[in-house]
Amino acid sequence: MATMHNLFFGILSVAVLFLGRAGTVAVREQKLSGSCAELRSTDPLVEHGDAVAVNCYIGSDLRKRIIDSALQEIGVREATGNNDGLRVETYLRYVGLGKGYAWCAAFVSWCYGRAGRSLPRNAWSPALFPKARRYTAEQIAQGSIRQADLFAIYSSSLGRINHVGLVRQQKGNWIVTVEGNSADRVLSKRRLLATIYAFSNWLD
Repeated sequence: MATMHNLFFGILSVAVLFLGRAGTVAVREQKLSGSCAELRSTDPLVEHGDAVAVNCYIGSDLRKRIIDSALQEIGVREATGNNDGLRVETYLRYVGLGKGYAWCAAFVSWCYGRAGRSLPRNAWSPALFPKARRYTAEQIAQGSIRQADLFAIYSSSLGRINHVGLVRQQKGNWIVTVEGNSADRVLSKRRLLATIYAFSNWLD
């Protein structure tokens, strides 16, 4: 009888221990989920390398997240028209620069970073269009451009790409964009497809 008694309480103890640990895991997962929601809502800026913040973004549509992040920035303006201002300097800081520098590439990089992507991360707009990531003329003609791809504007006077932005969508011979450092602010505009020098894909 004593043996059966001890066996019963042994099994009961194991069950209580298991349920207790399962409850703890559930609570930890619930806390982590809540923490992720909080990180997203308070904009931690993945630029700081917060692994939790990056992981929280996994599981939803990446291209849409990038564009949603960009759309939330529409209306941001430079403080004095000299590539400055609190938010503008946040974009620049993400690529290791301070105020006073052109920030279109920094803005694009920041939007990708906020969505949990480590690349691209460069303040130099030509660097966002390496040959390996560019769409061919045939792919462009076939309508292969996708949401969150990058577009480039070429400057004849400089002899290089001097502006970059995000493709929000393509509508026939036009693209709708979200771009920074355009008229000293973040805005969405329509651009004729024929005026675009190149497109790049950093997601596939």
